Amino acid sequence: MRDRVDGGSAEVAGTTWIWEPPPGVEMLVGPGGAFEIGTEDVLGVSCKVFTGRLGNIRDVLVAKTAQHGDLPNLVFPELTLSFVDVEASAARVAQWLADRGVVKGDRVAFAAANVAPYAVGWWATLVSGAIVSSLNGWWTPAELLHGVELSAPRIVLADGPRLARLAEAGLPADVAVHDLAELVDLLGPPRPDDPPLPDCEIAEDDPAVLLFTSGTTGRPKAATLSHRNFVHFPMAATLAGAIGAVLAPQPPPATPPRQPSSIQVGPLFHVSGVVPLITAHFTGSKLVFPPVGAWNETTHLELTQEHGVGGWSAVPTQFWRLLEHPDFDSYDTSSVVTVGGGGATYSPELLRLMARKLPQARLGVGYGMSETLGSGSRLGGVTMDTHPASVGTVEAMCEIEIRDEDGAVVPDGEVGEINIRGAVVFLGYWDNPEASAKVLDDRRWYATGDYGRMVDGVLFLESRMRDLIIRGGENIYPIEIENRLEEHPDVAEAAVVGVPHHQLGQEVAAVVVTKPGVDLDEQAVREWVGAELARYKVPTYVVFRDDLPYNATGKVLKHILENDIVADLGRA
Repeated sequence: MRDRVDGGSAEVAGTTWIWEPPPGVEMLVGPGGAFEIGTEDVLGVSCKVFTGRLGNIRDVLVAKTAQHGDLPNLVFPELTLSFVDVEASAARVAQWLADRGVVKGDRVAFAAANVAPYAVGWWATLVSGAIVSSLNGWWTPAELLHGVELSAPRIVLADGPRLARLAEAGLPADVAVHDLAELVDLLGPPRPDDPPLPDCEIAEDDPAVLLFTSGTTGRPKAATLSHRNFVHFPMAATLAGAIGAVLAPQPPPATPPRQPSSIQVGPLFHVSGVVPLITAHFTGSKLVFPPVGAWNETTHLELTQEHGVGGWSAVPTQFWRLLEHPDFDSYDTSSVVTVGGGGATYSPELLRLMARKLPQARLGVGYGMSETLGSGSRLGGVTMDTHPASVGTVEAMCEIEIRDEDGAVVPDGEVGEINIRGAVVFLGYWDNPEASAKVLDDRRWYATGDYGRMVDGVLFLESRMRDLIIRGGENIYPIEIENRLEEHPDVAEAAVVGVPHHQLGQEVAAVVVTKPGVDLDEQAVREWVGAELARYKVPTYVVFRDDLPYNATGKVLKHILENDIVADLGRA
């Protein structure tokens, strides 16, 4: 599944890891194959591409609707939409947007839970040539204001709770805010007077979706994903399944095969939410949406049993809660044949538990990020047995290099920054050329900021953005919380670190040094952070100290703080 090319270019020495198809699948990827692979110019750089790909997301909607027809696609508690229904509904919503002045290139922002008008509105925006601005539904009014000011949408569509926060945010006067409930009557089966889909020209490298991703400098940036990205990722995922079917064919099922299905776990403003939405159209899958509210392992098990769900995709925290549920064995999970996800490294202990609890399921987890639409490397098959502590081998349509601080590719086995290139790499950060230039070089290699090493083509993750905290699959950058803490009139200095948690992976811990003579308690610190930042960024632990440990260059020695807090928690 991989090939090593020594001396990846004339400028660097070292190893570039490039995905290559295994022997025996030429009929899939060779000339005339359903996944024929070739090399083309992508934004000035030669990249591997699927030569028979669809041109944009609107083409995906049309072609896959024709293929899958009346099969259920989006299943909400109150509404089920077939593939045909989704296309008809998207056309009506696209007309609604056009009536309000939305044209190609405009941003349409969404701030909502996973409700039906959001999912259909997503398709409607993209088939119009407009751009989805995916505002984080957990953001505070201040954070929502930043997202709106950065993406400058023509329209913001929101649900009830987010409408209230937007009203507090003080949005610019020229931004129209609409309740997503206005779209409900436009959803459903085709109607005699339905408008056609918009016919504006959409190029492969036109921007499609803005996914907000926190940065080490504080406020979130908006990773700009293209139509090309959203076509190549699901094709690569579908190819992986086709290769498995060719190399390890299963006996014919005793009963007619079920429609592929999964539960929509990720929020639609997150990479883990939009990837299933687009991939379902390629695979003809049914996406089951839980009731609005916090994810619940009991509900997940109940929906699995009710719908005979075939695929589970979640972050490690959710898998721990599912598999350790006291009533797990009382639910029928025999339909689950694929299990996977991303968001954090899966511990070998978790993988063993997954194999024991779901012995019939094929396991596979990935490493990626919003900037690559979740692509990078994938752990599964033999590699999962031989290297369970890794994040797998390079994924289809990707190239990986490990580089040192000077940008030189390091030898195998040495730790460096993970760089990714391919047709799945984003265009850059919206309206932020300086940030884009820091992570995308002139050969379109994306510097992830994550550190790892390659050993015989297997990628091991060493750290993520050095100080990054991953709590329940959500990336939390300490500097944003530290900046907020240091705005407090009674705080002299602060440092934020991650401490281990069995299910969440990590929790947020804040170490605070107060100004002389003030009295500040833990709850006051949490309330201060929570007034401006999302709930998952609020420190679980607040520790007060007289000073912080620094090195000779003035940097806080965070590893000392982490060790001390972990030791204190252990004693407690």
